[in-house]
Amino acid sequence: MIDAILAGLSALAEGCRHLAAHGGPNLVMIAIAFAMFYLAIAKDVEPLLLLPIGFGCLLANLPLSEVMDHEGVLRSLYNMGIGNELFPLLIFIAIGSMTDFTPLLSNPKLLLFGAAGQLGIFLTLIVALMLGFTKEEAVSVAVIGACDGPTVIYVSNLFAGLNKIPTAMVGALAVAAYSYMALVPILQPPIMRLLTTQKERATPMPSGRGKVSKAALIAFPLIVTAITGIIAPKGLPLMGMVMLGNFMKVSGAVSRLTKASENEIANISTLFLGLAIGGTMNGPEFLKVQTLMVFGLGLLAIVTDTAGGVLLGKLWYYLSGGKVNPMVGAAGISAYPMAARLVQNEGQRWNKQNHLLMHAMGANTGGQIGSVMAAAIMLSILKGLGII
Repeated sequence: MIDAILAGLSALAEGCRHLAAHGGPNLVMIAIAFAMFYLAIAKDVEPLLLLPIGFGCLLANLPLSEVMDHEGVLRSLYNMGIGNELFPLLIFIAIGSMTDFTPLLSNPKLLLFGAAGQLGIFLTLIVALMLGFTKEEAVSVAVIGACDGPTVIYVSNLFAGLNKIPTAMVGALAVAAYSYMALVPILQPPIMRLLTTQKERATPMPSGRGKVSKAALIAFPLIVTAITGIIAPKGLPLMGMVMLGNFMKVSGAVSRLTKASENEIANISTLFLGLAIGGTMNGPEFLKVQTLMVFGLGLLAIVTDTAGGVLLGKLWYYLSGGKVNPMVGAAGISAYPMAARLVQNEGQRWNKQNHLLMHAMGANTGGQIGSVMAAAIMLSILKGLGII
């Protein structure tokens, strides 16, 4: 009994020493974890991600926590699914199985919006390099502009595994990416209104419900996969998993696998991914000036993406003689289908007869492809330079 009491007192003393040494940063991160809980539970902001990320952050910052030690539970999850990029890739399969490329294939020109929606990635890459980030860090930060959390995690963790960026930076990048995804409904409307006139915002467009043959829908993911393998082979796992999920869906031959990808596999992968990412958010390693810069650059990326799409939309508006609503370009990011619905809602605010959803969905699915392709191209360039 005495030995047990002494052991308990020794553990308590060790906990006090740890708290005294690292207590400030750890307490800040615990507060951030509770802020995530509040956003997830009370405000319904990306609850499937923020809740497990917040809980992982809480576990990692408690005194004497061993969850991220060599054999800790969160370290095991990290090694099992983040260290080898498994969890993000499984989520990509789910994304593909839930994506409908019909609006894009019925009007392929909308893919241009998906390209314009990646402008923020390349501008942020340049700014990050100018601020002193390494090439690998700059690429990781720039990919936040994809507005696609799994892409950010895949790319940043690839560099972390090669010891090119700190592991703690993966958590900061993931939180920034998912935070800005959740903030799309707040960030995009002011930008759309700032860059367009009331007349442009009220521009009506036909419903845009085009028909696409099943053969075209089946061929599309195969063609995109092949093109990616030729142009940017380093990013083939990213695009390949998205297109695998879509191929299963449109083939109609494996409905059980499609449903499992959309539900059980996606949910389990998201849970484990969130916990593992949260585990990297240890206070002393996470709370650095660089982390704040990551969030600032992420905001620049998302704002520039939206502006790039809308400005292309304005150009298209003038070239078409006022037949294209410029706001459709704002859907050219990868926040699918949130951005498309946002454009539809904003369009109807200015003209009740506006039917922008199908056009915005086409731009949005184009953004889905564009974001993954942009990341794939940057990875392939770095491979060609011998950096990875």
